[in-house]
Amino acid sequence: MDDRTGTTLHTGLLILTTATIAWLSGLPMLFPSLGPSAFVLALFQDSDATSPRRVIGGHAIGVAAGLLAYHLLATGVSMTSSPPPGSIEGLRLAGSAVLATMLTAGGMLATDTRHPPACATTLIVSLGLLSTVFEGVLIALTVVVLVVAHQLLLATERAGARYEKRLRS
Repeated sequence: MDDRTGTTLHTGLLILTTATIAWLSGLPMLFPSLGPSAFVLALFQDSDATSPRRVIGGHAIGVAAGLLAYHLLATGVSMTSSPPPGSIEGLRLAGSAVLATMLTAGGMLATDTRHPPACATTLIVSLGLLSTVFEGVLIALTVVVLVVAHQLLLATERAGARYEKRLRS
């Protein structure tokens, strides 16, 4: 199988894992930043960029920064419907998004947990889309599930490669 097909399938299997759990549980375990994380994990399988510490840590920082910014500046407001132009609600959401993104970027740089998709996670939280503590914990748990699924896929692929090599010998 060529790399493009393998990366495509790996990405799909990672999202399938969280999609299945979301479907069976009814919990919001599918959110936009998982797609880029799954793709990065599949594309750069064994690099520093995809270490569990960076992926999980980056998203955890994104969640914490998003929760802090949202509850500090925008509690009770959400981007589920557009606020009127020039409104205080819109300003509160914009401020929350800017603060959360800055805190996430700074936090990831300070802790060497750089994972760009975490900036999408912080926007999801800071814009009131998944902004309760329970939802924040659920986001972090979902990222852990994604990383564990990735590690299992890698182990399975390596075991299959070793088996094929033995068959050819």
